[in-house]
Amino acid sequence: MAESGDLHEDQFRCSICLDLLKDPVTVNCGHSYCMTCIKGCWDQEDHAGVYSCPQCRQTFSQRPVLGRNTMLAEVVEKLKKAELPPAPVDHCYAGPGDVICDVCTGRKNKAIKSCLVCLANYCETHLKIHKGHRHKMVNSIGKLQEKICSRHKKLLEFYCCTDQQCICYLCRIVDHRGHDTVSVGAARTEKQTGLQQRIQQREKEVQELREAVESLTVSMEQRRRQQLAAGRAI
Repeated sequence: MAESGDLHEDQFRCSICLDLLKDPVTVNCGHSYCMTCIKGCWDQEDHAGVYSCPQCRQTFSQRPVLGRNTMLAEVVEKLKKAELPPAPVDHCYAGPGDVICDVCTGRKNKAIKSCLVCLANYCETHLKIHKGHRHKMVNSIGKLQEKICSRHKKLLEFYCCTDQQCICYLCRIVDHRGHDTVSVGAARTEKQTGLQQRIQQREKEVQELREAVESLTVSMEQRRRQQLAAGRAI
């Protein structure tokens, strides 16, 4: 099939199971899922009382009522009759230290990109589905929400030495103009260097204390022997 056809057909795959939509439902934010898939996701969120869209992460304080999207179901049926090939399988499972895909259910795949709009991480397969949104994507980032400016929704790429906080490039231009700022990487390297120096200094102090204790112990032992010798002489 042509590449444009693949991109069009991907819009009718459920981003949870990666298969063609079954009993498609569309949630309030506009994204569509299989009825059973989205119900399964929200069943796991019942304890928190806040429900979210697996793709854009929009939250709903009340569980949305789901209704079958009849028009979308008809389109999917036409695609099935056109013998659409099965969804590709991604076996790149996440390992220790890997950033995991926020959309995968069950065993998580390794995320390769992070969306700065949705604040979510995507594996290779889910990324193909998400690309239709044309959002700003970067290489996968662990704990993504902690590394995004809450005001400007940009990456915290700089560290303000004046205010001692991480900032984005818009903060640097507007709120921290004229401040002493460096890249986050440079700040991290400087802190690591300073930490290493403090560790070395502490090790030196411990060694000096150990030598002082040993010297005092030897001195006390010599004095004890001298006292014993003087007692015998009397």
